[in-house]
Amino acid sequence: MLDDHEIERILVVTAHPDDVDFGAGGTIASWTDAGITVTYCIITNGDAGGADPAVPRSEIPRIRQAEQRAAGAVLGVTDVRFLDYVDGELTVTHELRRDISRVIRQVRPQRMLIQSPDRNWDRIYASHPDHLAAGQAAIFAVYPDARNPFAHPSLLQDEGLDAWTVPEVWVMGSPDPNHWLDVTEQFERKITALWAHDSQVAHTPEFPDRVRQWMGMAAGQAGLPEGRLAEAFRLVATA
Repeated sequence: MLDDHEIERILVVTAHPDDVDFGAGGTIASWTDAGITVTYCIITNGDAGGADPAVPRSEIPRIRQAEQRAAGAVLGVTDVRFLDYVDGELTVTHELRRDISRVIRQVRPQRMLIQSPDRNWDRIYASHPDHLAAGQAAIFAVYPDARNPFAHPSLLQDEGLDAWTVPEVWVMGSPDPNHWLDVTEQFERKITALWAHDSQVAHTPEFPDRVRQWMGMAAGQAGLPEGRLAEAFRLVATA
């Protein structure tokens, strides 16, 4: 595990707007507080989200992208990129691996945060099919694609993007975590970021209590004192 003082840039890859805020909002806040530059790569446009039938479906991508940018700003993230894939139809394709590899080579992160490609039977909501596909495509982009100058040759030949090796990956939503981060002090900012996703949470005003419960359970798994809150990850050395 790299120490945060060794990290200058982190790239987060998720399927949907709001995924990172639910899974790792406190962790993101702790990283940006430490002076690390965090970039979000959101794969889909979120067009299958929203809960208000009065809102035209054609407006949902614009709304959700604006919500994600606002949520990112709360946590200190200003570089938010969207790949504009269709929400609910994500599969691991050569094109998706190339598109994530492109962002890796552009950002050149020392650490990545991705979703788990492994189904979590104890917490099924973490294992939306898009999450699984996003996690699988992201880890394929980390290894072997982005580091191999001969993979996706157009990235180098046409765009001038040299190969890049990501040394470390943090996986959120993993059924087998091996690292927990105490983010008690960042909890309120995480909740503020989640409130920015109004189209997703306005109809569930009780969600902060649910999030607190999840984070309390993670803190218990980590052996933290009663009342502390944590986020859980699987850390993978990839260099």
